[in-house]
Amino acid sequence: MQTNPTPPAFTSLVAVGDSFTEGMSDLLPDGSYRGWADVLAARMAARTPGFRYANLAVRGKLIGQIVDEQVEVAAAMNADVVTLVGGLNDTLRPKCDMGRVRGLLTEAVERLAPSCKQLVLMHSPGRQGPVLERFRPRMEELFACVDELAAKHGAVVVDLYGAPALADPRLWDVDRLHLTAEGHRRVAEAVWQTLGYDPEDTDWHIPMPATPPPGWLARRTADVRFARQHLLPWIGRRLTGRSSGDGRPAKRPDLLPYEDLA
Repeated sequence: MQTNPTPPAFTSLVAVGDSFTEGMSDLLPDGSYRGWADVLAARMAARTPGFRYANLAVRGKLIGQIVDEQVEVAAAMNADVVTLVGGLNDTLRPKCDMGRVRGLLTEAVERLAPSCKQLVLMHSPGRQGPVLERFRPRMEELFACVDELAAKHGAVVVDLYGAPALADPRLWDVDRLHLTAEGHRRVAEAVWQTLGYDPEDTDWHIPMPATPPPGWLARRTADVRFARQHLLPWIGRRLTGRSSGDGRPAKRPDLLPYEDLA
């Protein structure tokens, strides 16, 4: 008789990164964000009594800031699983030194991989549209570096960039930079399966059913709202050297027994 393989015995998780890992824009009623890492931690905690979880991610962080502010803290926690997603904010800057980005990502992986049982890296998802096309070469250079580091250091890679569903604009918030709650749920499922757990949704990567595209007026209205509420403030921060994460603490800075964050 065939039996199911024993599920992984992971007892702790530390998430490292920027707004993607913080959970924007999976908004909760109290104004905080949930996100894929919280969803993943909840699932893992349901299987493992005493499961511990920390989320060091802060929105807007560049890979250098992640290395300086999060990597050593995460490594010292000696968690079973560490997720690291960073560098995409760098690729979206007008001036980006990809050699420096690769070097910093290498530094982060070299420090984190020996500190945990399983390091998880990702190809970040990309929303369809002109922004992706403009920055695609940098993103793909970043993902090639991720693959090389994973092969060298025994990390696993979750390929969200190659998942057709996550390119769908309907899974992205109005800011066009962050996933919706459904997008984050699908990411959590992808990481869950990559870690060796039995699938809860085998179709997470399959696109949603087609719907009629919005009309011209609806598209233009959305474009104007996006420019006013998100694009212009983003440009303003770039011009003044500010970040949306300035002064913000880590989301869940201590590796403590999991509590339901929903």
